[in-house]
Amino acid sequence: MGTKTPKYHLSPARRFANRLMAMLIRVGAAPRHSYLLTTVGRKSGVARTTPVTLLENADGRFLVAPYGPVGWVHNARSLGQVTLRRGRHTETCAVAELEPGDAAPVLKQYVAEVAVVRPFFDVAPGSALPDFAAEAARHPVFRLDRLE
Repeated sequence: MGTKTPKYHLSPARRFANRLMAMLIRVGAAPRHSYLLTTVGRKSGVARTTPVTLLENADGRFLVAPYGPVGWVHNARSLGQVTLRRGRHTETCAVAELEPGDAAPVLKQYVAEVAVVRPFFDVAPGSALPDFAAEAARHPVFRLDRLE
């Protein structure tokens, strides 16, 4: 079964929005769950940074890939850790990718709370958990555990 959702494309407008959001995150003026995610390139060794929205709930903190397995996802899988920054606070976290069944409730909450990513999912906030589990292959979810 194919997906009906658009493929993520880093357009000039999105690049501008990312730069603006990164600036707000650096000065601590961004929305509460916004962070700068830095991963090290698995091939290049170069540090890459992008703004992300974390999901936090009673079960922990989670990093969701709303645009699919983009570069930071491959780098996080390869290295097993990421760096998060917000304002002056920086932390290194181990990442553990969740299985689809465990990812489903996280994805459901993420889609409900982060409206801007909904066009990239084949589910709606009210969809059933099995539908979100099916999305997990296209939208990896990582549990974050602080290392430092």
